[in-house]
Amino acid sequence: MKKTNIKHLTFAHRGCLRGLEFYEIELRFLQERLEEIAADNTGHEVSERVEHFQNQLIIHRDQIDQLKHRIHVNLDEVAAELQHSENFIQQATVDAADQIGADYEQEEQLFKTLRQEFNRFAAEWM
Repeated sequence: MKKTNIKHLTFAHRGCLRGLEFYEIELRFLQERLEEIAADNTGHEVSERVEHFQNQLIIHRDQIDQLKHRIHVNLDEVAAELQHSENFIQQATVDAADQIGADYEQEEQLFKTLRQEFNRFAAEWM
């Protein structure tokens, strides 16, 4: 049976939450830059790409919200299980925490890719 330190699990979750807060701030900056580009360039080619990035920002915002919710639910499950069993939590709760960590890493990579693509677009049209 695999053992997981609760302090490690909660520390990892808190790190993910801090990272997600950072990405929320980044999304606001990208949104502002996108609005500037849209206001300054009204051509069809730019409009299509602005819409593409707008959709991507919405998707990432939703993903961030979902991850934050899952983290809070998992932390609540950990606390409830510790209260009832004093020192043990279910393997399913640990597995859910591990999956959240993997999903966070995937979102982080996808966001970095989006930011790079957006920066190339912004450099071309700003």
